[in-house]
Amino acid sequence: MTLTLATTTPGEPEIFASLQGEGPSMGRPSTFVRLSRCNLACQWCDTAYTWRFTGDNRFHRDDLAFERRENQVAMEEGDLARAVADLVPDRLVITGGEPLLQGAALARMVAALNELRPGMHVEVETNSTVAPHPALDGLVHQYNVSPKLAHSGNPAELALLPDRLSAWAANPRAFFKFVIAEKSDLTEVMALQETYAIPGPRLFLMPEGRSSDVIRKRSGWLADFCSLHGLRFTDRLHIHLWGDTRGT
Repeated sequence: MTLTLATTTPGEPEIFASLQGEGPSMGRPSTFVRLSRCNLACQWCDTAYTWRFTGDNRFHRDDLAFERRENQVAMEEGDLARAVADLVPDRLVITGGEPLLQGAALARMVAALNELRPGMHVEVETNSTVAPHPALDGLVHQYNVSPKLAHSGNPAELALLPDRLSAWAANPRAFFKFVIAEKSDLTEVMALQETYAIPGPRLFLMPEGRSSDVIRKRSGWLADFCSLHGLRFTDRLHIHLWGDTRGT
């Protein structure tokens, strides 16, 4: 069985060792696996090559279309497990796209990885709309959950599913990360926190931006808001270090 991965260059799966750039594990050495395909379409998405293929008319502000053949690659679950095991970090971050769309195959891959490298810490990054496959859920140590606010361009009936948000809020392994572009976005976050009783220590706010300049401009007022409301701030470390590039 195979998983569908994004690519760094045509035919080359996006598997790499780096530092986690966001959220509760920021700064930790990690191996990243980026899967392809997403059920949402954020207008500011920095990995649109995982979903906005030629013929997909969902809006993105860059208005770029990517050739599927050059930006997707299938990889056997066992081969992927061995590729992860061969890299140094003892932390795996499975990202996308929306990785939980491939939950059953991920479960088999992580199980194979545990045979090769027992004790690997496994994180899954998700847009919050897809429930973890039961076989995968028991293998995941941490979920980085990023519900999409109105400024993402996704309608709330697709992006903010009450049953899913309630389940994530009740899961102590789930850390919420909200992308913030304008101060007006904060009202939406606070309403969601109250509605779903999201604990402040598990709620991160992150400035939207694909360059250091934009991130820094938004960081000051956003950090102030976090300190006033008992929330956590997260930077985008990888952007500062390497820019908006694949495989970092």
